[in-house]
Amino acid sequence: MVNRVKLRQAGGSISATLPKTMAQRFHLKAGDPVFAIETDEGILLTPYDPEFERAMKIYDRGARKYRHALHELAK
Repeated sequence: MVNRVKLRQAGGSISATLPKTMAQRFHLKAGDPVFAIETDEGILLTPYDPEFERAMKIYDRGARKYRHALHELAK
């Protein structure tokens, strides 16, 4: 779905207002953090932290490698 969003001056920054239907679909509320990521196509706004996904991949590797040790520690 494509929505046209108008940019507005907000103090020393520029803000964008999301349509209500889009905010509801992604369960976004005023004050929620979103991440602005520069891509080859432009700017991607997402509620998902790209660093969290990277951290989870690192965790998964460690959890597999030390599975038995973690199991023993959990006792």
